[in-house]
Amino acid sequence: MIYEKNATEMATALEKGEISAVELTRAHLDRIAAVDGEVKAFLYVDNEGALAQARDVDQRRKSGEKLSPLAGVPLALKDVMVQQGVPTTCGSKMLEGWRPPYDSTVVSRLKAAGVIILGKTNMDEFAMGSSTENSAYFPTHNPWDLTRIPGGSGGGSSASLAAFEAPLAIGTDTGGSIRQPAAVTGTVGVKPTYGGVSRYGLVAFSSSLDQAGPCARNVLDAAYLHEVIGGYDPMDSTSISAPIPPVVAAAKNASVKGMKIGVIKELQGDGYQAGVLKRFNESLEELAKLGAEIVEVSCPNFEYALAAYYLIAPSECSSNLARFDAMRYGIRVGEGSAEEVMNATREVGFGKEVKRRIILGTYALSSGYYDAYYGSAQKVRTLISRDFENAFTKADVLVSPTAPTTAFKIGEKSNDPIAMYLNDIATIPTNLAGVCGISIPSGLAEEDGLPAGFQIMAGAMKDDRLYQVGAALEVALNSKWGAPILSKAPKLGAK
Repeated sequence: MIYEKNATEMATALEKGEISAVELTRAHLDRIAAVDGEVKAFLYVDNEGALAQARDVDQRRKSGEKLSPLAGVPLALKDVMVQQGVPTTCGSKMLEGWRPPYDSTVVSRLKAAGVIILGKTNMDEFAMGSSTENSAYFPTHNPWDLTRIPGGSGGGSSASLAAFEAPLAIGTDTGGSIRQPAAVTGTVGVKPTYGGVSRYGLVAFSSSLDQAGPCARNVLDAAYLHEVIGGYDPMDSTSISAPIPPVVAAAKNASVKGMKIGVIKELQGDGYQAGVLKRFNESLEELAKLGAEIVEVSCPNFEYALAAYYLIAPSECSSNLARFDAMRYGIRVGEGSAEEVMNATREVGFGKEVKRRIILGTYALSSGYYDAYYGSAQKVRTLISRDFENAFTKADVLVSPTAPTTAFKIGEKSNDPIAMYLNDIATIPTNLAGVCGISIPSGLAEEDGLPAGFQIMAGAMKDDRLYQVGAALEVALNSKWGAPILSKAPKLGAK
């Protein structure tokens, strides 16, 4: 089936005229109609808009216009990214029915490149969660096992890839929300260097941590998408004014010979599933066979990363979500004074996890507690950045398991916030330091036959190293398995 091809294969077929963008888009819309009732990856499918985009690409190609490498290839968009005229809810009742009057920079660049946006994917409300169970609408299911979570907050994007509903997706990563879903669905997810992809039009959760990035079924596809969406944006004050690292060239190079791979001592051991660690260590062996030198590094302050994150992120969310006051946009509930209407609206519009983080963040920022909590967390953040700096003097990239376990059952941790937060223990440090990371599949854990992830981290604006190491390991592992890991996933929709 054409929808089982990867994005670069689809792009080649489009370029050769073997299929049109309209035909390719219809194939994916049909696939969504066939299996999304089970997976529930999408909050909104833009059938008419996607086909209109596809017709435009076909016309441009027919006229002889030089198009981007991904022109005509479909994509699923996380519902935290605004798209003009298309519902954007952030998985929340607060924004139900809102249709933005403008495009985010990421969406503008996708459209300019001719990438076909199929629709908006489900997510934990305002990106707060690790399982996509905090969506105000419904939980998304993992295509590998429909009783399990697809990760979060970008579980809709990762599930759409694993269910072959889209070959590409956009996610956002505040503490691991691209990489952890990739790990538990057997896909590839990249958190670029902070400021490497524009945040303009990304509905903010935690402004100093949020970062949009590419999701795909292999490393090269992610690299091509990274080059489409990355680069300086004057509309974003946090955007880095520097060229995009040569990520596609790095993915095609795919060599680790002579590189030093640093294994972070603090991101393994207690709390990590045995099968996840086994696949991680096997991946290290493959890298060593390819000529890399494996060294152990210590990042002692990573021990405090989770605690620091859950003070900084809620504090910033408390400030960012203050705009949802029933006065300007979004839903409005009740009558009476402005305060009464705001209270009623926020009670109905926000879910339990969002309320929990707003309260926690407001407390951490309150008079008399700011220095003790938020201020101290920022000091820990500095120490974590220094740990990274020291480690990168000893290794070209750092590695760890992406998540401590494979996908857990839906409902298993929904009433235990601490257990849920621990899913991001290995991914949070990169967000606190602003460096980049990628998750690629490391294999299936023996205990449950579910995917595990291998995380690679590199210094700021060294994103190309992620793709170089990730692609080399991907080739080695695919050769070992005899096929890409997703070929082993259950066939949804088969009759």
